[in-house]
Amino acid sequence: MIRYACCLISVICLSLAFTVNADEASSVDSLMNQLDKVISERAVYLQKRQERITGLKAALRQTEEDTARFVLLGELIDEYTPINTDSAFAASMMRESVARRIGDPIFIANARMNRANTLCNTGMYMEALNLMDSIPLNTLPEYLHPYYFHIKRTVYGLLADYSAFEPERNRYNTLTDMYRDSLLAVNDPGSLAYVITRADQLNSRGRPQEAINTIEEFKANNTLSEHDKAICAWSLSESYAGLGDSANQKKQLIISAISDIRSAIREYVSLRQLALLLYQEGDLDRAYRFMTISVDDAAKCNARQRIIELNAHYPMINGIYVDTIRSQQDTLIRSLIVITVLSLFLLAALLYMRKQMKRIASARKAIEDANARLRQSNEELCIANQAIAENSQLKEFYIGRYMDQCLAYIEKLDTYRKQLGKLVLAGKTDDIKKALKSTDIVDDELKSFYDNFDRTFLSLFPTFVDDFNSLLADGEAIHPKREGSLTTELRIFALIRLGISDSDKIAKFLHYSLTTIYNYRTKVRNKASGDRNELEAKVLKIGRTNID
Repeated sequence: MIRYACCLISVICLSLAFTVNADEASSVDSLMNQLDKVISERAVYLQKRQERITGLKAALRQTEEDTARFVLLGELIDEYTPINTDSAFAASMMRESVARRIGDPIFIANARMNRANTLCNTGMYMEALNLMDSIPLNTLPEYLHPYYFHIKRTVYGLLADYSAFEPERNRYNTLTDMYRDSLLAVNDPGSLAYVITRADQLNSRGRPQEAINTIEEFKANNTLSEHDKAICAWSLSESYAGLGDSANQKKQLIISAISDIRSAIREYVSLRQLALLLYQEGDLDRAYRFMTISVDDAAKCNARQRIIELNAHYPMINGIYVDTIRSQQDTLIRSLIVITVLSLFLLAALLYMRKQMKRIASARKAIEDANARLRQSNEELCIANQAIAENSQLKEFYIGRYMDQCLAYIEKLDTYRKQLGKLVLAGKTDDIKKALKSTDIVDDELKSFYDNFDRTFLSLFPTFVDDFNSLLADGEAIHPKREGSLTTELRIFALIRLGISDSDKIAKFLHYSLTTIYNYRTKVRNKASGDRNELEAKVLKIGRTNID
Protein backbone atom coordinates (compact mmCIF):
# COMPACT_ATOMS: atom_id res chain seq x y z
CA MET A 1 0.00 0.00 0.00
CA ILE A 2 2.80 2.38 0.87
CA ARG A 3 4.50 1.67 -2.46
CA TYR A 4 1.21 2.20 -4.28
CA ALA A 5 0.65 5.51 -2.49
CA CYS A 6 4.17 6.71 -3.38
CA CYS A 7 3.62 5.87 -7.05
CA LEU A 8 0.29 7.73 -7.02
CA ILE A 9 1.87 10.83 -5.46
CA SER A 10 4.69 10.76 -8.05
CA VAL A 11 2.19 10.59 -10.91
CA ILE A 12 0.22 13.52 -9.46
CA CYS A 13 3.39 15.62 -9.05
CA LEU A 14 4.50 14.90 -12.61
CA SER A 15 1.06 15.82 -13.93
CA LEU A 16 1.09 19.10 -12.01
CA ALA A 17 4.59 19.92 -13.25
CA PHE A 18 3.59 19.19 -16.84
CA THR A 19 0.50 21.39 -16.50
CA VAL A 20 2.54 24.28 -15.06
CA ASN A 21 5.15 24.02 -17.83
CA ALA A 22 2.44 23.91 -20.49
CA ASP A 23 0.78 27.00 -19.00
CA GLU A 24 4.10 28.87 -18.92
CA ALA A 25 4.85 27.97 -22.54
CA SER A 26 1.36 29.12 -23.57
CA SER A 27 1.84 32.39 -21.67
CA VAL A 28 5.19 33.11 -23.39
CA ASP A 29 3.73 32.30 -26.82
CA SER A 30 0.82 34.65 -26.17
CA LEU A 31 3.20 37.42 -25.09
CA MET A 32 5.40 36.83 -28.15
CA ASN A 33 2.38 37.13 -30.46
CA GLN A 34 1.43 40.32 -28.63
CA LEU A 35 4.97 41.67 -29.15
CA ASP A 36 4.81 40.89 -32.89
CA LYS A 37 1.52 42.78 -33.10
CA VAL A 38 2.84 45.77 -31.14
CA ILE A 39 5.95 45.93 -33.37
CA SER A 40 3.71 46.03 -36.45
CA GLU A 41 1.93 49.05 -34.89
CA ARG A 42 5.00 50.89 -33.55
CA ALA A 43 4.66 53.64 -36.16
CA VAL A 44 1.33 54.55 -34.53
CA TYR A 45 2.93 54.91 -31.07
CA LEU A 46 5.80 56.99 -32.48
CA GLN A 47 3.28 59.20 -34.27
CA LYS A 48 1.50 59.90 -30.97
CA ARG A 49 4.80 60.98 -29.37
CA GLN A 50 5.54 63.13 -32.40
CA GLU A 51 2.14 64.78 -32.01
CA ARG A 52 2.97 65.61 -28.38
CA ILE A 53 6.29 67.09 -29.52
CA THR A 54 4.54 69.14 -32.20
CA GLY A 55 2.08 70.44 -29.59
CA LEU A 56 4.91 71.42 -27.23
CA LYS A 57 6.74 73.23 -30.03
CA ALA A 58 3.57 75.12 -30.95
CA ALA A 59 3.05 76.13 -27.30
CA LEU A 60 6.70 77.21 -27.11
CA ARG A 61 6.30 79.48 -30.14
CA GLN A 62 3.20 81.07 -28.64
CA THR A 63 4.74 81.62 -25.18
CA GLU A 64 6.86 84.72 -24.55
CA GLU A 65 7.19 84.46 -20.76
CA ASP A 66 10.59 82.88 -19.97
CA THR A 67 9.53 80.85 -16.92
CA ALA A 68 6.76 79.19 -18.91
CA ARG A 69 9.21 78.57 -21.76
CA PHE A 70 11.63 76.98 -19.29
CA VAL A 71 8.93 74.53 -18.15
CA LEU A 72 7.87 73.72 -21.74
CA LEU A 73 11.48 73.07 -22.75
CA GLY A 74 11.80 70.62 -19.83
CA GLU A 75 8.78 68.71 -21.12
CA LEU A 76 10.22 68.80 -24.64
CA ILE A 77 13.50 67.32 -23.37
CA ASP A 78 11.56 64.53 -21.67
CA GLU A 79 9.78 63.75 -24.96
CA TYR A 80 12.96 63.88 -27.08
CA THR A 81 15.36 61.99 -24.79
CA PRO A 82 14.07 58.45 -25.52
CA ILE A 83 13.84 58.94 -29.31
CA ASN A 84 16.37 61.57 -30.47
CA THR A 85 19.34 62.63 -28.36
CA ASP A 86 20.40 65.29 -30.87
CA SER A 87 17.08 67.12 -30.47
CA ALA A 88 17.17 66.59 -26.70
CA PHE A 89 20.66 68.15 -26.57
CA ALA A 90 19.50 71.15 -28.63
CA ALA A 91 16.49 71.61 -26.33
CA SER A 92 18.75 71.46 -23.25
CA MET A 93 20.94 74.22 -24.71
CA MET A 94 17.84 76.35 -25.37
CA ARG A 95 16.65 75.68 -21.82
CA GLU A 96 20.00 76.82 -20.38
CA SER A 97 19.85 79.96 -22.50
CA VAL A 98 16.36 80.74 -21.16
CA ALA A 99 17.51 80.01 -17.59
CA ARG A 100 20.44 82.44 -17.97
CA ARG A 101 18.05 85.03 -19.30
CA ILE A 102 15.87 84.54 -16.22
CA GLY A 103 19.00 84.67 -14.03
CA ASP A 104 17.95 81.86 -11.69
CA PRO A 105 21.01 79.72 -10.73
CA ILE A 106 18.76 76.74 -9.86
CA PHE A 107 17.20 76.85 -13.34
CA ILE A 108 20.67 77.07 -14.89
CA ALA A 109 21.90 74.08 -12.90
CA ASN A 110 18.79 72.09 -13.85
CA ALA A 111 19.31 72.82 -17.56
CA ARG A 112 23.00 71.89 -17.33
CA MET A 113 22.04 68.57 -15.72
CA ASN A 114 19.62 68.02 -18.62
CA ARG A 115 22.56 68.48 -20.98
CA ALA A 116 24.78 66.15 -18.91
CA ASN A 117 22.09 63.47 -19.02
CA THR A 118 21.90 63.78 -22.82
CA LEU A 119 25.70 63.61 -23.12
CA CYS A 120 25.60 60.42 -21.06
CA ASN A 121 23.10 58.88 -23.51
CA THR A 122 25.37 59.73 -26.45
CA GLY A 123 28.41 58.08 -24.87
CA MET A 124 30.23 61.33 -23.96
CA TYR A 125 30.88 60.24 -20.37
CA MET A 126 33.84 62.47 -19.52
CA GLU A 127 32.04 65.54 -20.85
CA ALA A 128 28.99 64.62 -18.79
CA LEU A 129 31.12 64.16 -15.65
CA ASN A 130 32.94 67.47 -16.19
CA LEU A 131 29.60 69.21 -16.53
CA MET A 132 28.21 67.55 -13.38
CA ASP A 133 31.39 68.29 -11.39
CA SER A 134 30.96 71.98 -12.25
CA ILE A 135 27.61 71.97 -10.38
CA PRO A 136 28.15 72.05 -6.57
CA LEU A 137 25.67 69.73 -4.87
CA ASN A 138 25.27 72.09 -1.91
CA THR A 139 23.88 74.77 -4.23
CA LEU A 140 21.02 72.56 -5.41
CA PRO A 141 17.62 72.31 -3.71
CA GLU A 142 16.68 68.91 -2.30
CA TYR A 143 14.21 68.13 -5.09
CA LEU A 144 17.12 68.11 -7.60
CA HIS A 145 19.34 65.79 -5.52
CA PRO A 146 17.79 62.56 -6.89
CA TYR A 147 18.35 63.79 -10.45
CA TYR A 148 21.95 64.74 -9.61
CA PHE A 149 22.76 61.36 -8.04
CA HIS A 150 20.93 59.49 -10.84
CA ILE A 151 23.12 61.05 -13.52
CA LYS A 152 26.31 60.39 -11.55
CA ARG A 153 25.34 56.79 -10.82
CA THR A 154 24.44 56.21 -14.51
CA VAL A 155 27.70 57.67 -15.85
CA TYR A 156 29.93 55.72 -13.44
CA GLY A 157 27.93 52.55 -14.07
CA LEU A 158 28.46 52.86 -17.82
CA LEU A 159 32.16 53.65 -17.34
CA ALA A 160 32.47 50.50 -15.26
CA ASP A 161 30.72 48.46 -17.97
CA TYR A 162 33.07 49.67 -20.70
CA SER A 163 36.33 49.78 -18.73
CA ALA A 164 39.11 47.83 -20.42
CA PHE A 165 41.17 47.18 -17.28
CA GLU A 166 40.28 45.74 -13.88
CA PRO A 167 41.61 48.59 -11.62
CA GLU A 168 39.52 51.20 -13.44
CA ARG A 169 36.49 48.92 -13.45
CA ASN A 170 36.78 48.40 -9.70
CA ARG A 171 37.13 52.13 -9.08
CA TYR A 172 34.08 52.97 -11.19
CA ASN A 173 32.07 50.19 -9.55
CA THR A 174 32.92 51.65 -6.15
CA LEU A 175 31.72 55.09 -7.28
CA THR A 176 28.59 53.50 -8.76
CA ASP A 177 27.80 51.84 -5.42
CA MET A 178 28.40 55.10 -3.61
CA TYR A 179 25.99 57.11 -5.78
CA ARG A 180 23.47 54.25 -5.69
CA ASP A 181 23.51 54.53 -1.90
CA SER A 182 23.07 58.29 -2.21
CA LEU A 183 20.05 57.73 -4.47
CA LEU A 184 18.48 55.41 -1.93
CA ALA A 185 19.04 58.01 0.77
CA VAL A 186 17.26 60.85 -1.09
CA ASN A 187 14.40 58.94 -2.79
CA ASP A 188 11.06 58.21 -1.15
CA PRO A 189 11.05 54.50 -0.08
CA GLY A 190 7.59 54.18 -1.57
CA SER A 191 8.62 55.49 -5.00
CA LEU A 192 9.44 53.48 -8.11
CA ALA A 193 12.86 55.14 -8.32
CA TYR A 194 13.71 53.82 -4.85
CA VAL A 195 12.44 50.30 -5.61
CA ILE A 196 14.35 50.03 -8.92
CA THR A 197 17.54 51.39 -7.33
CA ARG A 198 17.18 48.97 -4.42
CA ALA A 199 16.63 46.04 -6.81
CA ASP A 200 19.73 47.11 -8.75
CA GLN A 201 21.69 47.15 -5.50
CA LEU A 202 20.45 43.67 -4.53
CA ASN A 203 21.30 42.29 -7.97
CA SER A 204 24.80 43.74 -7.79
CA ARG A 205 25.28 42.08 -4.40
CA GLY A 206 24.19 38.66 -5.64
CA ARG A 207 20.72 38.67 -4.04
CA PRO A 208 18.40 38.49 -7.09
CA GLN A 209 15.53 36.74 -5.31
CA GLU A 210 15.25 39.63 -2.83
CA ALA A 211 15.25 42.03 -5.78
CA ILE A 212 12.37 40.08 -7.37
CA ASN A 213 10.38 40.14 -4.14
CA THR A 214 10.95 43.91 -3.79
CA ILE A 215 9.68 44.70 -7.30
CA GLU A 216 6.75 42.28 -7.19
CA GLU A 217 5.58 43.76 -3.88
CA PHE A 218 5.71 47.27 -5.35
CA LYS A 219 3.79 46.15 -8.46
CA ALA A 220 1.10 44.53 -6.34
CA ASN A 221 0.47 47.75 -4.39
CA ASN A 222 0.76 50.38 -7.13
CA THR A 223 -0.70 51.27 -10.52
CA LEU A 224 2.06 51.48 -13.13
CA SER A 225 2.27 53.49 -16.32
CA GLU A 226 3.40 51.78 -19.52
CA HIS A 227 6.92 53.14 -19.12
CA ASP A 228 7.02 52.05 -15.46
CA LYS A 229 6.02 48.53 -16.55
CA ALA A 230 8.95 48.46 -18.96
CA ILE A 231 11.39 49.51 -16.23
CA CYS A 232 10.08 46.95 -13.72
CA ALA A 233 10.08 44.13 -16.26
CA TRP A 234 13.64 44.95 -17.32
CA SER A 235 14.83 44.90 -13.68
CA LEU A 236 13.04 41.59 -13.13
CA SER A 237 14.70 40.10 -16.23
CA GLU A 238 18.11 41.03 -14.77
CA SER A 239 17.17 39.34 -11.49
CA TYR A 240 15.94 36.17 -13.19
CA ALA A 241 19.15 36.12 -15.25
CA GLY A 242 21.05 36.21 -11.96
CA LEU A 243 19.04 33.19 -10.82
CA GLY A 244 19.70 31.36 -14.10
CA ASP A 245 15.95 31.24 -14.81
CA SER A 246 16.00 31.85 -18.58
CA ALA A 247 12.26 31.13 -19.01
CA ASN A 248 11.18 33.95 -16.69
CA GLN A 249 13.98 36.18 -17.97
CA LYS A 250 12.58 35.76 -21.49
CA LYS A 251 9.04 36.46 -20.29
CA GLN A 252 10.05 39.70 -18.55
CA LEU A 253 12.11 40.83 -21.56
CA ILE A 254 9.04 40.38 -23.78
CA ILE A 255 6.88 42.38 -21.34
CA SER A 256 9.53 45.11 -21.18
CA ALA A 257 9.86 45.25 -24.97
CA ILE A 258 6.08 45.52 -25.41
CA SER A 259 5.90 48.43 -22.95
CA ASP A 260 8.97 50.12 -24.49
CA ILE A 261 7.37 50.10 -27.95
CA ARG A 262 4.00 51.23 -26.61
CA SER A 263 5.83 54.09 -24.87
CA ALA A 264 7.37 55.06 -28.25
CA ILE A 265 10.96 54.63 -27.00
CA ARG A 266 13.95 54.09 -29.27
CA GLU A 267 16.62 54.06 -26.55
CA TYR A 268 16.09 50.64 -24.96
CA VAL A 269 17.85 47.36 -24.11
CA SER A 270 15.08 44.78 -23.70
CA LEU A 271 14.40 44.02 -27.39
CA ARG A 272 18.11 43.62 -28.10
CA GLN A 273 18.58 41.27 -25.13
CA LEU A 274 15.50 39.32 -26.20
CA ALA A 275 16.98 38.95 -29.71
CA LEU A 276 20.19 37.49 -28.27
CA LEU A 277 18.20 35.09 -26.09
CA LEU A 278 16.10 33.97 -29.09
CA TYR A 279 19.27 33.50 -31.12
CA GLN A 280 20.61 31.14 -28.46
CA GLU A 281 17.30 29.24 -28.58
CA GLY A 282 17.52 28.89 -32.36
CA ASP A 283 14.64 31.25 -33.29
CA LEU A 284 16.74 32.94 -36.00
CA ASP A 285 13.93 34.73 -37.87
CA ARG A 286 12.67 36.62 -34.84
CA ALA A 287 16.20 37.17 -33.50
CA TYR A 288 17.34 38.73 -36.77
CA ARG A 289 14.18 40.87 -37.06
CA PHE A 290 14.37 42.12 -33.46
CA MET A 291 18.10 42.88 -33.75
CA THR A 292 17.53 44.78 -36.99
CA ILE A 293 14.83 46.90 -35.30
CA SER A 294 17.18 47.56 -32.35
CA VAL A 295 20.00 48.68 -34.66
CA ASP A 296 17.65 50.94 -36.61
CA ASP A 297 16.20 52.56 -33.46
CA ALA A 298 19.64 53.06 -31.88
CA ALA A 299 20.89 54.76 -35.04
CA LYS A 300 17.83 57.02 -35.35
CA CYS A 301 18.05 57.93 -31.65
CA ASN A 302 21.84 58.46 -31.91
CA ALA A 303 22.16 56.51 -28.63
CA ARG A 304 25.85 55.81 -29.03
CA GLN A 305 26.24 53.62 -25.96
CA ARG A 306 23.50 51.36 -27.37
CA ILE A 307 25.27 51.31 -30.73
CA ILE A 308 28.51 50.31 -28.98
CA GLU A 309 26.67 47.50 -27.19
CA LEU A 310 25.19 46.35 -30.50
CA ASN A 311 28.65 46.39 -32.07
CA ALA A 312 29.84 44.05 -29.33
CA HIS A 313 27.21 41.57 -30.49
CA TYR A 314 27.97 42.02 -34.19
CA PRO A 315 29.33 38.46 -34.60
CA MET A 316 25.94 37.13 -33.50
CA ILE A 317 24.14 39.45 -35.91
CA ASN A 318 26.46 38.33 -38.68
CA GLY A 319 25.91 34.72 -37.63
CA ILE A 320 22.16 35.13 -38.11
CA TYR A 321 22.75 36.60 -41.57
CA VAL A 322 25.22 33.88 -42.52
CA ASP A 323 22.78 31.19 -41.36
CA THR A 324 20.10 32.74 -43.54
CA ILE A 325 22.40 32.88 -46.57
CA ARG A 326 23.51 29.31 -45.95
CA SER A 327 19.89 28.18 -45.89
CA GLN A 328 19.28 29.91 -49.23
CA GLN A 329 22.39 28.31 -50.68
CA ASP A 330 21.13 24.90 -49.58
CA THR A 331 17.86 25.60 -51.36
CA LEU A 332 19.77 26.62 -54.49
CA ILE A 333 21.88 23.44 -54.37
CA ARG A 334 18.74 21.32 -54.08
CA SER A 335 17.27 23.11 -57.08
CA LEU A 336 20.44 22.49 -59.10
CA ILE A 337 20.32 18.80 -58.17
CA VAL A 338 16.73 18.60 -59.41
CA ILE A 339 17.71 20.33 -62.67
CA THR A 340 20.62 17.90 -63.12
CA VAL A 341 18.37 14.88 -62.60
CA LEU A 342 15.86 16.27 -65.08
CA SER A 343 18.66 16.86 -67.60
CA LEU A 344 19.71 13.22 -67.25
CA PHE A 345 16.14 12.14 -67.91
CA LEU A 346 16.11 14.39 -70.98
CA LEU A 347 19.35 12.84 -72.26
CA ALA A 348 17.95 9.36 -71.74
CA ALA A 349 14.83 10.34 -73.66
CA LEU A 350 16.95 11.67 -76.55
CA LEU A 351 18.98 8.47 -76.71
CA TYR A 352 15.82 6.42 -76.63
CA MET A 353 14.33 8.52 -79.45
CA ARG A 354 17.46 8.04 -81.58
CA LYS A 355 17.27 4.29 -81.05
CA GLN A 356 13.63 4.28 -82.10
CA MET A 357 14.42 6.24 -85.25
CA LYS A 358 16.96 3.62 -86.24
CA ARG A 359 14.34 0.95 -85.76
CA ILE A 360 11.94 2.87 -88.00
CA ALA A 361 14.58 3.13 -90.74
CA SER A 362 15.24 -0.62 -90.66
CA ALA A 363 11.51 -1.43 -90.47
CA ARG A 364 10.85 0.19 -93.83
CA LYS A 365 12.69 -2.70 -95.53
CA ALA A 366 9.82 -5.06 -94.76
CA ILE A 367 6.71 -3.82 -96.61
CA GLU A 368 4.24 -6.23 -95.05
CA ASP A 369 5.31 -5.51 -91.45
CA ALA A 370 6.27 -1.86 -91.96
CA ASN A 371 2.79 -0.40 -91.42
CA ALA A 372 2.28 -2.08 -88.04
CA ARG A 373 5.81 -1.26 -86.88
CA LEU A 374 5.56 2.29 -88.21
CA ARG A 375 2.33 2.95 -86.34
CA GLN A 376 3.90 1.61 -83.14
CA SER A 377 7.07 3.63 -83.66
CA ASN A 378 5.07 6.79 -84.38
CA GLU A 379 3.14 6.35 -81.17
CA GLU A 380 6.38 5.91 -79.23
CA LEU A 381 7.87 8.91 -81.04
CA CYS A 382 4.89 11.09 -80.04
CA ILE A 383 5.33 10.04 -76.42
CA ALA A 384 9.04 10.89 -76.60
CA ASN A 385 8.31 14.29 -78.22
CA GLN A 386 5.77 15.06 -75.55
CA ALA A 387 8.35 14.20 -72.89
CA ILE A 388 10.84 16.52 -74.63
CA ALA A 389 8.26 19.33 -74.67
CA GLU A 390 7.44 18.81 -70.99
CA ASN A 391 11.12 18.76 -70.05
CA SER A 392 11.66 21.91 -72.12
CA GLN A 393 8.94 23.64 -70.11
CA LEU A 394 10.54 22.43 -66.88
CA LYS A 395 13.87 23.76 -68.07
CA GLU A 396 12.34 27.19 -68.71
CA PHE A 397 10.70 27.10 -65.27
CA TYR A 398 13.91 26.30 -63.42
CA ILE A 399 15.90 28.87 -65.39
CA GLY A 400 13.36 31.45 -64.22
CA ARG A 401 13.68 30.24 -60.64
CA TYR A 402 17.48 30.38 -60.83
CA MET A 403 17.38 33.97 -62.04
CA ASP A 404 14.95 34.96 -59.26
CA GLN A 405 17.27 33.48 -56.65
CA CYS A 406 20.34 35.20 -58.11
CA LEU A 407 18.52 38.54 -58.04
CA ALA A 408 17.33 37.94 -54.50
CA TYR A 409 20.94 37.26 -53.49
CA ILE A 410 22.06 40.55 -55.04
CA GLU A 411 19.29 42.44 -53.23
CA LYS A 412 20.23 40.84 -49.92
CA LEU A 413 23.86 41.88 -50.44
CA ASP A 414 22.65 45.43 -51.01
CA THR A 415 20.48 45.29 -47.89
CA TYR A 416 23.43 43.98 -45.93
CA ARG A 417 25.57 46.85 -47.21
CA LYS A 418 22.99 49.40 -46.05
CA GLN A 419 22.68 47.83 -42.60
CA LEU A 420 26.45 47.85 -42.15
CA GLY A 421 26.47 51.46 -43.31
CA LYS A 422 24.21 52.34 -40.38
CA LEU A 423 26.55 50.64 -37.97
CA VAL A 424 29.51 52.54 -39.38
CA LEU A 425 27.81 55.76 -38.23
CA ALA A 426 28.81 54.69 -34.76
CA GLY A 427 32.33 55.92 -35.36
CA LYS A 428 34.17 53.77 -37.90
CA THR A 429 36.78 55.26 -40.24
CA ASP A 430 35.81 57.32 -43.25
CA ASP A 431 37.39 54.80 -45.61
CA ILE A 432 35.12 52.05 -44.33
CA LYS A 433 32.11 54.35 -44.65
CA LYS A 434 33.05 55.08 -48.25
CA ALA A 435 33.49 51.41 -49.06
CA LEU A 436 30.18 50.46 -47.44
CA LYS A 437 28.28 53.26 -49.15
CA SER A 438 29.62 52.29 -52.58
CA THR A 439 27.20 50.51 -54.91
CA ASP A 440 29.86 49.53 -57.44
CA ILE A 441 29.75 45.86 -56.42
CA VAL A 442 25.98 45.67 -56.78
CA ASP A 443 26.07 47.58 -60.10
CA ASP A 444 28.74 45.26 -61.48
CA GLU A 445 26.82 42.19 -60.31
CA LEU A 446 23.63 43.50 -61.94
CA LYS A 447 25.43 44.23 -65.23
CA SER A 448 26.98 40.79 -65.20
CA PHE A 449 23.65 39.23 -64.30
CA TYR A 450 21.84 40.96 -67.19
CA ASP A 451 24.63 39.98 -69.62
CA ASN A 452 24.35 36.36 -68.51
CA PHE A 453 20.58 36.54 -68.83
CA ASP A 454 20.85 37.89 -72.38
CA ARG A 455 23.30 35.17 -73.45
CA THR A 456 21.29 32.41 -71.78
CA PHE A 457 18.02 33.55 -73.25
CA LEU A 458 19.41 33.98 -76.77
CA SER A 459 21.01 30.56 -76.59
CA LEU A 460 17.54 29.12 -75.87
CA PHE A 461 15.77 31.35 -78.40
CA PRO A 462 18.44 32.29 -80.99
CA THR A 463 15.89 33.78 -83.41
CA PHE A 464 13.98 35.72 -80.76
CA VAL A 465 15.04 39.20 -81.99
CA ASP A 466 14.07 38.49 -85.62
CA ASP A 467 10.85 36.70 -84.62
CA PHE A 468 9.89 39.56 -82.31
CA ASN A 469 10.61 42.24 -84.95
CA SER A 470 8.41 40.30 -87.40
CA LEU A 471 5.49 41.05 -85.07
CA LEU A 472 6.11 44.82 -85.34
CA ALA A 473 5.04 47.23 -88.05
CA ASP A 474 7.44 48.22 -90.84
CA GLY A 475 10.12 50.60 -89.68
CA GLU A 476 9.46 49.85 -85.98
CA ALA A 477 12.00 47.00 -85.58
CA ILE A 478 14.11 47.05 -82.40
CA HIS A 479 17.78 46.09 -82.79
CA PRO A 480 20.25 45.63 -79.93
CA LYS A 481 23.42 47.72 -79.93
CA ARG A 482 25.65 44.65 -79.96
CA GLU A 483 25.24 41.04 -80.91
CA GLY A 484 24.38 38.66 -78.09
CA SER A 485 22.62 41.33 -76.02
CA LEU A 486 19.10 42.73 -75.63
CA THR A 487 17.71 46.23 -75.29
CA THR A 488 15.47 47.10 -72.37
CA GLU A 489 12.32 46.67 -74.54
CA LEU A 490 13.54 43.28 -75.80
CA ARG A 491 14.49 42.21 -72.28
CA ILE A 492 10.99 43.03 -71.01
CA PHE A 493 9.39 40.88 -73.69
CA ALA A 494 12.02 38.16 -73.16
CA LEU A 495 10.77 37.93 -69.55
CA ILE A 496 7.19 37.80 -70.85
CA ARG A 497 8.25 34.92 -73.14
CA LEU A 498 9.52 33.10 -70.02
CA GLY A 499 6.11 33.53 -68.39
CA ILE A 500 6.94 36.54 -66.19
CA SER A 501 4.13 38.92 -67.19
CA ASP A 502 3.61 40.75 -63.88
CA SER A 503 4.89 44.32 -64.36
CA ASP A 504 5.83 44.55 -60.67
CA LYS A 505 8.10 41.49 -60.95
CA ILE A 506 9.59 42.79 -64.22
CA ALA A 507 10.27 46.17 -62.55
CA LYS A 508 12.07 44.49 -59.65
CA PHE A 509 14.03 42.26 -62.05
CA LEU A 510 15.23 45.18 -64.21
CA HIS A 511 15.52 47.71 -61.32
CA TYR A 512 13.09 50.13 -62.98
CA SER A 513 10.03 51.83 -61.57
CA LEU A 514 6.64 50.25 -62.19
CA THR A 515 5.63 53.31 -64.24
CA THR A 516 8.66 52.92 -66.53
CA ILE A 517 7.78 49.27 -67.24
CA TYR A 518 4.16 50.22 -68.05
CA ASN A 519 5.42 52.92 -70.43
CA TYR A 520 7.81 50.52 -72.20
CA ARG A 521 5.12 47.86 -72.63
CA THR A 522 2.59 50.38 -73.94
CA LYS A 523 5.14 51.93 -76.30
CA VAL A 524 6.07 48.57 -77.85
CA ARG A 525 2.45 47.37 -78.10
CA ASN A 526 1.69 50.52 -80.11
CA LYS A 527 4.29 49.34 -82.65
CA ALA A 528 2.54 45.99 -83.28
CA SER A 529 1.74 45.20 -86.92
CA GLY A 530 -1.63 43.65 -86.01
CA ASP A 531 -3.91 43.86 -83.00
CA ARG A 532 -1.80 45.51 -80.24
CA ASN A 533 -3.64 43.52 -77.56
CA GLU A 534 -2.48 40.21 -79.09
CA LEU A 535 1.22 41.11 -79.22
CA GLU A 536 2.17 39.51 -75.86
CA ALA A 537 0.19 36.35 -76.67
CA LYS A 538 2.15 36.05 -79.94
CA VAL A 539 5.43 36.59 -78.07
CA LEU A 540 4.62 33.56 -75.89
CA LYS A 541 4.55 31.40 -79.05
CA ILE A 542 8.05 32.38 -80.22
CA GLY A 543 10.36 29.32 -80.33
CA ARG A 544 7.59 26.77 -79.69
CA THR A 545 7.13 23.74 -81.93
CA ASN A 546 3.73 22.28 -82.75
CA ILE A 547 3.27 18.78 -81.23
CA ASP A 548 0.49 16.83 -82.89
